[in-house]
Amino acid sequence: MSLKELYRNRWARMGFWSVLYLAWVVWLGNYWWLAGLVVIFDYHITKKVKWLFWKKDYKEGEKRNALLDWLDAIIFAVVFVTFINIFFFQAFKIPSSSMESSLLTGDHLFVSKLTFGPRIPETPLTIPFTHNVIFGKESYSTLIQNKYRRLRGFRHVERGDYVVFGFPDGDTVLTKAPADDYYSVCRFYGKDYAIKSYGPVKVRPSDKKDHYVKRCVAIHGDTLSVIDGRVWVNSQAQEVWPGVQTTYSVVTDGSRINQKTLERFGLNLSELQFDDTLPGYPQMPLTAAMLQEVKGCANVASVEEQVDVYPPDFPDSYLMLFPYKEEFRWTRDNYGPIWIPEAGVTVKLDQKNLPLYERIISVYEKNDLVVKSDGTIFINGEETDEYTFKQDYYFMMGDNRHNSLDSRYWGFVPEDHIVGRPALIWLSTDRNKSFPFNIRWRRFFKFV
Repeated sequence: MSLKELYRNRWARMGFWSVLYLAWVVWLGNYWWLAGLVVIFDYHITKKVKWLFWKKDYKEGEKRNALLDWLDAIIFAVVFVTFINIFFFQAFKIPSSSMESSLLTGDHLFVSKLTFGPRIPETPLTIPFTHNVIFGKESYSTLIQNKYRRLRGFRHVERGDYVVFGFPDGDTVLTKAPADDYYSVCRFYGKDYAIKSYGPVKVRPSDKKDHYVKRCVAIHGDTLSVIDGRVWVNSQAQEVWPGVQTTYSVVTDGSRINQKTLERFGLNLSELQFDDTLPGYPQMPLTAAMLQEVKGCANVASVEEQVDVYPPDFPDSYLMLFPYKEEFRWTRDNYGPIWIPEAGVTVKLDQKNLPLYERIISVYEKNDLVVKSDGTIFINGEETDEYTFKQDYYFMMGDNRHNSLDSRYWGFVPEDHIVGRPALIWLSTDRNKSFPFNIRWRRFFKFV
């Protein structure tokens, strides 16, 4: 008996789908879903309920209804793709140059949710195939809100991983400037000005925040430092990954480097600006390989790395860098040391380190945090000088180190914000070029 003939047997079909369904229920960890076995049994064996009520059963020789057939196909596609998006893979597009030259602007990715484990939707009432917005309006309803829960994945987030996650500061969004960080605008201009000029604001659930992609440079329990642009974790210098770009000042003999040459090196031309007074390029993001290529150009006189030291060149820079306190004296190239919180670990709280953890305590872990004028700390109405973290946290940085809004600017990434790991580039286009020259054919179906 062939497999095709075996599958025609209703008991065999029921057994096959029952086994798959049982495996999914075990993975889900919610055994109330075992009631679905009744549906599978009735659908294949007893047939008492017409579960596919929209689908017409045709008699032999009866003309098919095209509209009903299309409806059946659309419903199947919506259910199937939604299931895949929730538990297995989700499409994602690289929106900015913060990850160049590892991931390029215009890369279209499949993000694996299996790697770190998919999240059960906290906001399940959502229009299919949308994330948080459709036609300028919210595409979801908060009528039902589930608690955070993540299914078992293949592994946990590790140092060096590319990670897609919900933007930590994305809980509050300015309606007229949704791309701007609401909290940064408030720090620089004041809350009243921000809301008056760019508001009103809208508040999003955790799973409806905009998605970012960065590289994880430190995990929970690590102590991270950035010294002269180099990342150190637990007092050990970390690997400089091939795609990491550092900004250099490139002085030439007065002429420009050939554009085709720069493209061949892999540089993003939209980030380069020639300055006649230098002469040369004041800011040129380069990987280690690109650096050697640029140094080898006949018209290049010198190349000097740019490193931010304290005090930085721009005023009030501390308002940009987490934790937004001048006394830390941190810059984007000289940052930390900073300890990454770990679930179950208790820390002593005082006025010096509270700015590092106050958003974790009050927002991510939903406690009532009050600090009195005398410095006394109250959590959920009780005076305390310590706090135990409820979940793990991560520190993310973009590979384009001087053109990346990352954890240096908005702090830790909570475990419950992790979406998945970029797995495959299925399409890549260059927005600076017109079709068909904008297609990066070499990046098609490239594993990340």
